[in-house]
Amino acid sequence: MENMKKMRKPSHPGAFFKHTVLDERNISITSAAVNLGVTRKALSEFVNGKAKCSHSMARRLAEATGTGVGIWIMMQANLDTWEAENMIIDTDVTPFEVRRFA
Repeated sequence: MENMKKMRKPSHPGAFFKHTVLDERNISITSAAVNLGVTRKALSEFVNGKAKCSHSMARRLAEATGTGVGIWIMMQANLDTWEAENMIIDTDVTPFEVRRFA
């Protein structure tokens, strides 16, 4: 499984949203927050990678951009998977004993 890790960290869905939607259309965080029905702080944390893409945010993004909810959830899942695969755990893990049943 070790060799199946992705080398490059996937983009945070908030950074993707900021670059491809807000920056491309010259939309401010404040204005976008109003459109999405969230606080400016919540959207700022999301686009700056400090907050994950919740199911609620994914739904709001999908409605506002005409995309699918799954795109946003999958982007977050890909990032979460990469982070989990590349995290350092501070204890040794012993695999469970393999049991064969007849």
